[in-house]
Amino acid sequence: MVSAQSSNLGKTYSLLMIKSFLIWTFTLAVCLLVVGFPLVVLMATVGCLLSIILQSVMPVSAVLLVAGALIMFNVMAVVLAAGVLTVKGVHPSQIKWLSWLHGEADQMQATVYAACPLTCEIKI
Repeated sequence: MVSAQSSNLGKTYSLLMIKSFLIWTFTLAVCLLVVGFPLVVLMATVGCLLSIILQSVMPVSAVLLVAGALIMFNVMAVVLAAGVLTVKGVHPSQIKWLSWLHGEADQMQATVYAACPLTCEIKI
């Protein structure tokens, strides 16, 4: 009975770690695409210049090499950052500015129309 319980806890913990890793991967990829757009533009510019320079040295696969390297760099950066955050035990629900990710809506102020004091119920 004790070994079955510890096995179940291990499975639960590993599933929680996998879920946290996948959520971090998704969140960091979205943040890289949306917030890091200037960084992506800079990497694309450097990649174009690098492929032009490498074209004289290796004309067949310079563009493929540079594009593959840039994509692999981005993927590895996202996966490595997600892995570090998961191993440190930081769960996305602990981050305040990620409220959009776990479904907590911010409290919005109710709209008051000009005719509302006449037609709405008065709450005291």
